Amino acid sequence: MQKLSDREWTVLEALWQMGGAELGALVEQLRPLTGWNRNTVLTYLTRMEAKGLVRIDKDTVPHRYQAGVDRETCRAQERRSFLNRVYQGAAGDLVAAFLKEGGISAREKEELRKLLDEMEV
Repeated sequence: MQKLSDREWTVLEALWQMGGAELGALVEQLRPLTGWNRNTVLTYLTRMEAKGLVRIDKDTVPHRYQAGVDRETCRAQERRSFLNRVYQGAAGDLVAAFLKEGGISAREKEELRKLLDEMEV
């Protein structure tokens, strides 16, 4: 799967959130965030279908649109891409940078310790 554009993420997030939708409902969901009109949304859906990112049920009237990829697969691909691009694959460096900049709660520290113990790192 190729890297998603910000706009593709926006469309997919709406579809994941709605569990699929007809065009009119999707336009109403996206309009406050994007300002897109019906034709713009339809253009994105058509292009994303060609990429396998969206499924269109053309047997129903009106057509129903659904995400063609699952959220966690997209998130995992995005994490790998970011990790490789910015940290040359060094996950420890990424985690350390986040911890130095933002800190974490006591609960999050305990969860992280538990995760690292389970991973035998």
